[in-house]
Amino acid sequence: MANAASGIAVHDDCKQRFLELKAKRTFRFVVYKIEEKDKQKQIIVEKLGEPAESYEDFTSNLPADECRYAIYDFDFVTAENCQKSKIFFIHWSPDTARVRTKMIYASSKERFKRELDGIQVELQATDPTEMDLDVIRSRAV
Repeated sequence: MANAASGIAVHDDCKQRFLELKAKRTFRFVVYKIEEKDKQKQIIVEKLGEPAESYEDFTSNLPADECRYAIYDFDFVTAENCQKSKIFFIHWSPDTARVRTKMIYASSKERFKRELDGIQVELQATDPTEMDLDVIRSRAV
């Protein structure tokens, strides 16, 4: 289904992989990108992270000069010593990305997020320091 604001479709696989991460914890993270094929733009799954992969593995899959959307399943222990997990939606939009690309990702974000029911924390980052592990930890608690 195309996004009214940007005309970008969301591939069925995007929602399916998110549901697998959320319900079955099959993946640690999912990285999405907007791909153009035959003059038609759509959001597709670019990379799936295995449950054992670290946060560093996740961040290394975000290109330094291109935008991406990502879902990250963050496990942590609360002050009361309870094991918890939060699902993060991360809009990666580095300063070095092309302006047109940043605009396309920004205009498609809300519609794409609505497809992924169960996001608990949203984060937008333009450089790695805005989404380092300390930031993730502080937003999760």
